[in-house]
Amino acid sequence: MRLANLQGRAVLTDGVDGIDLARSSGERFSSDPMDAFAAWDEIRGFAASADPASGEALDFTQLGPCVPRPSAVYAIGLNYRDHAAEAGLDVPASPMVFTKFPSCLVGPRAEVPLSGDRVDWEAELVVVIGRLADHVDEARAFEHVAGCCVGQDVSDRRAQFKDKPPQFSLGKSRAAFGPIGPWLTSLDDVGDPDDLAMYCDVAGERMQDSRTSEMIFSVAELVSFLSAHCVLQPGDLIFTGTPAGVGSVREPRRYLTAGELVETEIEGLGRLENRFVVG
Repeated sequence: MRLANLQGRAVLTDGVDGIDLARSSGERFSSDPMDAFAAWDEIRGFAASADPASGEALDFTQLGPCVPRPSAVYAIGLNYRDHAAEAGLDVPASPMVFTKFPSCLVGPRAEVPLSGDRVDWEAELVVVIGRLADHVDEARAFEHVAGCCVGQDVSDRRAQFKDKPPQFSLGKSRAAFGPIGPWLTSLDDVGDPDDLAMYCDVAGERMQDSRTSEMIFSVAELVSFLSAHCVLQPGDLIFTGTPAGVGSVREPRRYLTAGELVETEIEGLGRLENRFVVG
């Protein structure tokens, strides 16, 4: 199942066309994408017999973040072996956790205002919590996952490394610094979230080309670890880290400039296309 947010309304989609969830179900389900988690299994059952192609062509420019108002957005730093290697850093012994504030979330075609001259890209697999998770065993972690989507952890490196020790959250939470989407793919349609191809192109040049199998801590490990410290709510997001290829560790360093298009894709989950503009 793929669930998108079209101008604030939940839409079932096949990736091309879409049908309004509330209208097509005779108002059985809410139009609010955030309400979907309370009836996730029922919606999946309904989606199995629904035909998105019977609706209208999906206007990607009108898609908002597939999870528009999560209570929390967790993010994991240095969670790819290839990224740790390119940065010359040791592999962490436990997940390095920071937050992106929910106000930064935008849709798959949103423009992103530049906050300065050191703005970087980070392609990421985003995990969406489907059921409340509190001290969840790793073996049962996927029972609490609704699905996954594509994400960009846009990062202002000047703000991030302005002082010592560095702080991550503010430089990664500016307006529109959290594109996600283009839709939420239910876990049963994701395949293996720990082995998906992922790519990021900047201005037509391939910058990141890796697989989620490069993750140091798997999806289940992250859900279990986070739930041991915080109660994860339905709709909460986990940005699971980025692979090698970011601009801040290149020689020479490469940062985003106005007018450049960043295209982020994960196997089976869809594609983001975000143009960066003058802030």
